Amino acid sequence: MCRNIRTLFNFDPPVTSEEIQNASLQFVRKISGFNKPSKANEAAFQAAVEEIAKVSERLIHSLETSALPRNREEEAAKARARGAARFNAAIPPNASD
Repeated sequence: MCRNIRTLFNFDPPVTSEEIQNASLQFVRKISGFNKPSKANEAAFQAAVEEIAKVSERLIHSLETSALPRNREEEAAKARARGAARFNAAIPPNASD
């Protein structure tokens, strides 16, 4: 569930409000244990998502770095390569025997 939370700081193009909202939703899902809350918990769940999104946006926009911005496509390619290596390593060499 939490694998969808990605680093959002120092990218070119900069992070969007939608990306921050999605990461906030994933965070609240993870800590609450709910993928979708019940009607009784829906208001608290949504309030938490909104509050975390606001705090996250403030944090990201206040951070400073001297590093060059990362390229989204390059970072995605690296992540795919890491995933392929991880999943290929998990399959025993003679698994089909």
